[in-house]
Amino acid sequence: MNIAITGGTGFVGGHLAQSLIADGHAVVLIARGLDKRNEAVLQGERTTYKSIGTADEGMLIEAFKGCDAVAHCAGINRELHPGDYDRIHVQGTLNVVNAAKKAGVKKVILVSFYNARPDCGSLYHESKYAAEEIVRNSGLDYTVLKAGMIYGKGDHMLDHLSHVFHTLPLFALVGFKERCAAPLAIDDIVKIMEAALVKGRLSKQTVAILGPERITLEEAVRRVAKVVGKAPLIFPMPVFFHYGLAKALEATMMIPLVSVAQVRILTEGFAEPYGDCQPLPEDLQPTISFTEDQIRKGLPKPGPFGLHDFKCGSMST
Repeated sequence: MNIAITGGTGFVGGHLAQSLIADGHAVVLIARGLDKRNEAVLQGERTTYKSIGTADEGMLIEAFKGCDAVAHCAGINRELHPGDYDRIHVQGTLNVVNAAKKAGVKKVILVSFYNARPDCGSLYHESKYAAEEIVRNSGLDYTVLKAGMIYGKGDHMLDHLSHVFHTLPLFALVGFKERCAAPLAIDDIVKIMEAALVKGRLSKQTVAILGPERITLEEAVRRVAKVVGKAPLIFPMPVFFHYGLAKALEATMMIPLVSVAQVRILTEGFAEPYGDCQPLPEDLQPTISFTEDQIRKGLPKPGPFGLHDFKCGSMST
């Protein structure tokens, strides 16, 4: 099969591409820029790279021609400019769906967020849900994946936690209540995505996906710290502190340690997803636990945060 992937050089899109290529499929990687975390996906005869985003429907039509399916993985967890959530999650998804129809693509899958829902006061959650509705009402065969906290090589969670522990032996938990984490391994969600894309499963379904292990955020942090070889002081701080910290980090870091949207995510935890979600078949249920071996496989090269992680340092180089 020939499958287009928006956000194709990013974390989820890059892992999906590598798996599809390994199984003999061809991929068209669509991304505004090359994410250096997944440069390896560009290697190989069955890979085509299109340096475009999702804003231009005409360019998407050309990129989708000859494709059997589209995996829409492009998304953001912070706004660099007002209206970015709407432009990327909502208008971008509308462009992808319209282009898929005009290019003759039959299947679209969308990677959304577990707690995405309307009218909740979070532009991130609301725009993600609006994207889901566009896909569900597209008239195409679709699968909407409402995923929880995904981890693996090249993610932000393990990457940032590792650098935090190498920078300062401290970690502030969000609020004073225990929060559920249920980490979801990238290999588990890629397996589900491939089943929908290649085997035609989960047709016209919305499925909610969490990792198999329900643990607290504190336990998840302690496990990562243990593998990194650090013993940080872990303590709670009020939610308002984290919102203030997130705003400051969004303004100063290239990829913020935590964004405002992520504070909201961590504050809510993962209970029941919004809307009518179908259960995953038994053979597609996530099975990979958040073990030391899994954490170790996903860790970046050890080291602290540096000037290159901050906007001021980036501009001076």
